Amino acid sequence: MPPDAVPGTPKYYLLKTEVLGLIAGLKPGTLIPTERALAEKYTTSRTTVRQAISELVAEGKLGRIQGHGTFVAPPKVTHVRQLTSFSDDARNQGLRPDSTTLALGVVTSEAAVAACLGLDPGDPVTRLERIRLIDGEPLAHEVAWLPGKLPGLKSQLAKAGSLYAVLADAYGRRVADVEDTVETALAGPEDVRLLGIEMGAPLLVVHRLARDAAGTPVEWTRSAFRGDRFRFVSRVKAGD
Repeated sequence: MPPDAVPGTPKYYLLKTEVLGLIAGLKPGTLIPTERALAEKYTTSRTTVRQAISELVAEGKLGRIQGHGTFVAPPKVTHVRQLTSFSDDARNQGLRPDSTTLALGVVTSEAAVAACLGLDPGDPVTRLERIRLIDGEPLAHEVAWLPGKLPGLKSQLAKAGSLYAVLADAYGRRVADVEDTVETALAGPEDVRLLGIEMGAPLLVVHRLARDAAGTPVEWTRSAFRGDRFRFVSRVKAGD
């Protein structure tokens, strides 16, 4: 263990620091030694190793697949607080975005959705539910509500991919301003099923309200991102 460790620091935390040093510079996907091997290398118990590894998995530094072992995780997808879509953010980082549509249709708006979109409860809205993927792996469960009916949205999304591009080019609804509200949550049964994560895993939940240049709401979305694969960055200039 590190000779300069602060007295009283938990053993698992010291080991966690050692493992971070061990994986520094390794390529994503590289397998790390087994729990038994790490316990022997650092002269500690497998319980301590397990706790250290579990925290690194929760933080997105390591990944774990049952029956295959623990490996160096890929970098987190970064969303910079600006007027960009999920697809744009991913492509700007050299990643391959994709989506699986779970549901798409016109529904009557509930009170909460109507309030966000400036509608009356019961007004028609288009509801789009998707799993957002990065390089083929689930990253987020997203539900978007869009005012009114949008005929042909499914085929338009299949061609363009980006919802914002489709809204602007096919329906004349150009997003000019977005307001993001970010909060943390723990994964429940539905998140486990849809995102392939463990019960209680950390999530970043982003509620986004998008408006056009006139200030009219054009989209309200709830996105639940895997906390181990996503980070949210906000840049603020002096005077903002």
